Amino acid sequence: MKPNPTSRRDFLRHLSLGAGALTLGSALASFDELLLADKKLGIALVGLGNYAGGQLAPALQQTKNCYLAGIVTGTPEKAKTWSAKYNIPQKNIYNYQNFDSIAQNPDIDIVYVVLPVSMHKEYTIRAAKAGKHVICEKPMALNAADCREMIMACKQANRMLSIGYRLHFEPHNLEVMRLGQKQVLGKVTQLETANGFTWGGPPTWRLKKAMSGGGGLMDMGIYAIQGARYTLGQEPIAVKATQEKTKPELFKDVDETVFWELEFPGGLVTKGKSSYNNNWGYLKAKTEKGFFELEPAYGYGGIDGRTSNGPMNIPNVIQQALQMDDFANCVITKKPTRVPGEEGLKDMLVVDAIYRSLDSGKREKIG
Repeated sequence: MKPNPTSRRDFLRHLSLGAGALTLGSALASFDELLLADKKLGIALVGLGNYAGGQLAPALQQTKNCYLAGIVTGTPEKAKTWSAKYNIPQKNIYNYQNFDSIAQNPDIDIVYVVLPVSMHKEYTIRAAKAGKHVICEKPMALNAADCREMIMACKQANRMLSIGYRLHFEPHNLEVMRLGQKQVLGKVTQLETANGFTWGGPPTWRLKKAMSGGGGLMDMGIYAIQGARYTLGQEPIAVKATQEKTKPELFKDVDETVFWELEFPGGLVTKGKSSYNNNWGYLKAKTEKGFFELEPAYGYGGIDGRTSNGPMNIPNVIQQALQMDDFANCVITKKPTRVPGEEGLKDMLVVDAIYRSLDSGKREKIG
């Protein structure tokens, strides 16, 4: 639903026919509040793979501040299927050749880039130049340098950029942020994070370094890196990493399993690991006065947590709906998003340093 077409002039004219008790300033403020309450922003999904189809599109049926307004796909059959399923008009369906003409479409306010990582930079920049706000899926880009270009392009276009970090809206992970950053159970003295799964399907773009930027580290490890950063509320200053590869024929082009130690200001060293050959998914912290942990920690649902005081007993939510609703609200109210492009850049600075450490065999500074 787009904004109510009623003008300020009409609003004030109708108001004058009534009690007329409001001042001009408060009347205009009330009108603006009505507009905001009545406005849903249109989102176009760019790339209709498993995540867009299995998570984002269903979540957009549950959102309050935004809706699925358009799609961008290179597959005509997908366009036909999605159009029928989600009632998307033909004028809001684009391919990769005519994508830039999205600039002339007032139905679309936000472009959500859900493409292979190698395409994130191009379509984020093109979307911003087309006048659209952007959500870019994680990992943000192939490297930190590309992240900086994306951030600059959005700033130059005066468009907001957010990264698809859904766990910043997930209540168990928010509780971990509170416990760690507020030192509710004392300072964190040990922290281990891990994320991975056992690859069981055929090779896809994720196993091609030119398209993915890497393997388990880029895809799964980004969550474990995030977990350490947002638990402590600090940025790591150095890293030492090692790796193992038990299936070199499958993972010949990308990393399989990576282990790292992150050094934080103050001397704490956290342990992390990622994998395409192990089913991991946890965040475990020991503190001066106890512990807290999540396991499973990073999934779309089923997240569970406990502390030394007992179970967290926190309900699960539709993470992507909360994430997209929050960004739409940020666009409407012009307030900063909690997961801007700079947040994606910080992760990629760590990832870049981990890959440098794997190559050098040495401790590498971050940033």
